[in-house]
Amino acid sequence: MSAAPALFTLSEDHLALAEMARAFAAEKIAPFALEWDQTKHFPVETLREAAGLGMGGVYVGEDVGGSGLTRLDAALVFEALATGCPTVSAYLSIHNMCAWMIDRFGTGEQRRAWLPALVTMDKLASYCLTEPGAGSDAAALRTRARRDGDAYVLDGQKQFISGAGNADDFYVVMARTGADGPKGISAFVVEGGTPGLGFGANERKMGWNAQPTRAVIFENCRVPAVNRLGAEGDGFKIAMAGLDGGRLNIGACSLGGAQSALDKALAYMGERRAFGKRLDAFQALQFRLADMATELEAARMLLYAAAAAYDRGDSQATQRCAMAKRFATDTGFKVANDALQLFGGYGYLADYGIEKIVRDLRVHQILEGTNEIMRLIIARGLVTG
Repeated sequence: MSAAPALFTLSEDHLALAEMARAFAAEKIAPFALEWDQTKHFPVETLREAAGLGMGGVYVGEDVGGSGLTRLDAALVFEALATGCPTVSAYLSIHNMCAWMIDRFGTGEQRRAWLPALVTMDKLASYCLTEPGAGSDAAALRTRARRDGDAYVLDGQKQFISGAGNADDFYVVMARTGADGPKGISAFVVEGGTPGLGFGANERKMGWNAQPTRAVIFENCRVPAVNRLGAEGDGFKIAMAGLDGGRLNIGACSLGGAQSALDKALAYMGERRAFGKRLDAFQALQFRLADMATELEAARMLLYAAAAAYDRGDSQATQRCAMAKRFATDTGFKVANDALQLFGGYGYLADYGIEKIVRDLRVHQILEGTNEIMRLIIARGLVTG
């Protein structure tokens, strides 16, 4: 199945970019994905190899070492990488989202200070918005940043933070500097090793085992005032701007993981025999494959269209990104789950890699805004016009 739906005419550069990412995934990620999942290994060196090909700052400005590409380019990259492992691709997408937020909202000095190390992934980035008591209702966050001279003192806790815990990480943190509600939130970059910055244990999870997930804890954590992104009170706006693109990225990761599951099922059904015939000769199973391929292609079209809308500054881009995230992540999980069913009992075994894809893709329906919240965003756009 081509990754270029008829709705789009992808350029030679697009096709070359996608092929480069697919080749990297096939050589550097896919052969190790099951081992990384089982050992809970975070493949930082592999991520840095990807950054050497421009994937550490896909849509970061070229003046600070980024690739300066579009969101449609990024969708192609993350989709292709996810054919090797959705978990690795998803972390890379989160890192890119953080780097873009600094690129878009940082001062010239901040961009020059932080972004070169991020685009090479010498330093990794984590996005800190969710809290134990503030998930979907992100504007209710309680982590506090109190001004103290030339610094802010942060106290509070963030939950479910991907990639957290490495000494060299950067953390893009949303904290309350003012009154309740979204207008009282500001954004900060907290550098790894800052006194008062701590972490919870690596969470035990259903999937996404190849990247750590920890609580990030601030206890009298003193952060220089020059580490604030934007003005006081801009933090929620900055966080939401990052999530529009993040939703495209995670949708693309679902497409890549689901495509890998479909490809595995096709190969298996061409070899496995029952009642004297190959599985792919049974019409009922052919119909299942046809539905899987059709639904995946429809999701791909919607996601690419949303990415193109984002790139051209469409006034409905937020709504389109929510539509694409909802549909691509729901479809990706369904296609992967259907692929497991086509494997029968073998699909339930770890050796074939299908159950891992199912586990990895399940969380995509939750993060970057649950799919229930995506429906709320879409409905508000419809009702308010």
